[in-house]
Amino acid sequence: MTAANVLGVIPARYGSTRFPGKPLHIIAGKPLIQWVCERAAAAKLLDLVVVATDDERIFQAVLSFGGRALMTRPDHPTGTDRIAEVAAGIDCRLVVNIQGDEPLIEPALIDRAVSHFSSLPGFRFGSAMTPLSSEDDINNPNIVKVAAASDGRALYFSRSPIPYRRAKTSLPVYQHIGFYVYSREFLLAFPKMPPSPLEQAECLEQLRALENGIRIDMIETDYRGAGVDTPEDAARVGKILLPRD
Repeated sequence: MTAANVLGVIPARYGSTRFPGKPLHIIAGKPLIQWVCERAAAAKLLDLVVVATDDERIFQAVLSFGGRALMTRPDHPTGTDRIAEVAAGIDCRLVVNIQGDEPLIEPALIDRAVSHFSSLPGFRFGSAMTPLSSEDDINNPNIVKVAAASDGRALYFSRSPIPYRRAKTSLPVYQHIGFYVYSREFLLAFPKMPPSPLEQAECLEQLRALENGIRIDMIETDYRGAGVDTPEDAARVGKILLPRD
């Protein structure tokens, strides 16, 4: 069994309803998956970075630019299940789920999250959030919101604006950043938990953990995320990644 104290896993599948073949789409001269791998590899606290895929084309593309990849079963219902399959074969303490469509993910965020969550006694599950300022974003159901307690514990995730601001308040609304850190023990147990009612209602997998009494620790970040869900997103991100004279 391979060993790594902190394992970074990038789930990548070829089939996408809105953007088939997305991981191999060329952005500023490189496939999307290469940008994500290079950002993750720049994090100082990841001992090993692996792409988890069920597609031979993605597997070969990762090998071609010198990355590490593992083939996984094709029937996984979620990226978390795919990551758990990889983690089951690697002796590690923490697993970082780095989304395969986040080419601007900040290595410093990865390191800060690993450092912070490593220091928490009994840590099992952690993620990140950033404040929203636009009312359009706050009311956008495609942007997931999170409400957290003063100690950093997530209270709820929703596609609706939370908290609902009935009274005038300066309390911010936070966007949930789709970036996760797990203890290996929790990650291997999570796919065995049946889908929960709130998870199914909101289509948010992290609610399964909350409904099963699992604490989710949050850190705040300025990183807003730049996920690539459509060809238009890829063009927008490409302008950011293109070298400037």
